[in-house]
Amino acid sequence: MTAIALTIAGSDSGGGAGIQADLKTFSALGAYGASVVTAITAQNTRGVTGVEDVSPAMVAAQMDAVFGDLRVDALKIGMVSRCATIEAIAEGLAGFAGPVVLDPVMVATSGDRLLQEEAIEALRTRLVPRAALVTPNLPEAALLTGLPMAESEAQMIAQGEAILALGAAAVLVKGGHGAGPDSTDILLNAEGLRRFTVPRIETRHDHGTGCTLAAAITAGLARGKGLTASVTAAKAYLTAALAAGRTLGIGTGRGPVHHFHAWWSAEDGAA
Repeated sequence: MTAIALTIAGSDSGGGAGIQADLKTFSALGAYGASVVTAITAQNTRGVTGVEDVSPAMVAAQMDAVFGDLRVDALKIGMVSRCATIEAIAEGLAGFAGPVVLDPVMVATSGDRLLQEEAIEALRTRLVPRAALVTPNLPEAALLTGLPMAESEAQMIAQGEAILALGAAAVLVKGGHGAGPDSTDILLNAEGLRRFTVPRIETRHDHGTGCTLAAAITAGLARGKGLTASVTAAKAYLTAALAAGRTLGIGTGRGPVHHFHAWWSAEDGAA
């Protein structure tokens, strides 16, 4: 049977993050992608100029349509900007038994705030406890826990443990916003702690990085891989996508990673 992965997230008109990045990643990694759009953003590589939420009723209707016909093996939740949308998603997940990857998108790569302040508590109480994995970056982990942004591994671990205490089965605290020659993500769950360290890719073209990593993990889970194997494969995929994205030449700001780096390069499409 074909693996099916579902993304519940916002649309990025620039194509580098959100629903677009997720579907590209699912396809690149061998999973059929379905989608539930939670918001429409006017966005490009330079920033977000507008956000319009899809009504909670339509979010619920999309989920009903997908679950009513497709056998979803794993799903990812990305941008959910307000309480009513979070409630609709939580209710829509009631009959879903597969793994849920929650990427708590709160701030875009450009620095634009994407989650309303009052929705943070709803995210903590309604979606985090439902997650097989939560994938916050350092600013997101700080917002979820109410603590200052982690500046050390010990602080990353402490914030990961605090998110576990909210009910998540596992947490991957991402170190991409840190400093140094290497980037280390820390996975915490009932089995303990595991570090994933890769060389830091020097590039300004990192739009969609968080979406892509979470989607890659979701694709692995949809294909029946375990959590550790899915994270390991996703890290390798993202590292290669970041490296290849340096030569894509998309937009005039922070360009996207190259989701299909294994199939074509920027040179292939040069005039």
